[in-house]
Amino acid sequence: MEGLNIQEVMRYLPHRYPFLMIDRVTDFEPGRYLAAIKNVSINEPFFQGHFPIKPVMPGVLILEALAQATGLLAFKTEEHQGVNQDKPRLYLFVGIDEARFRRQVEPGDQLLLRVEHLRTVRGIWRFSAAAHVGEELCASAQLMCVGKDTDA
Repeated sequence: MEGLNIQEVMRYLPHRYPFLMIDRVTDFEPGRYLAAIKNVSINEPFFQGHFPIKPVMPGVLILEALAQATGLLAFKTEEHQGVNQDKPRLYLFVGIDEARFRRQVEPGDQLLLRVEHLRTVRGIWRFSAAAHVGEELCASAQLMCVGKDTDA
């Protein structure tokens, strides 16, 4: 399927600056996978303190970008399956397994995010997730999320 531009990403994700970590979805297939981009700029607020002499994107924020990609895939999967989305819904991050960091991410890098849906059991979605810069693996993990209706 075609990707999603930033306006479409913001339609699904509740995150906003400075915590929105997805700039564009390049490709997805509901129920299977989603590929997205995060452009890493020196203007990111976390670079002021992490670390001023050698700016490095915190690993936890790379995982957050991957988690946001899982939420987008879950939204698009449920939408494709005809699940009623009249109520505002959030996908909450509920677990990380096997997280590994292999390369630092610096200003000017473009994070290529890919998440693959593995299974859903009792409402808990499990994904395989990886972040690359070019061909180099930066981080990988197994992520879990759960969908919750909100009162908003």
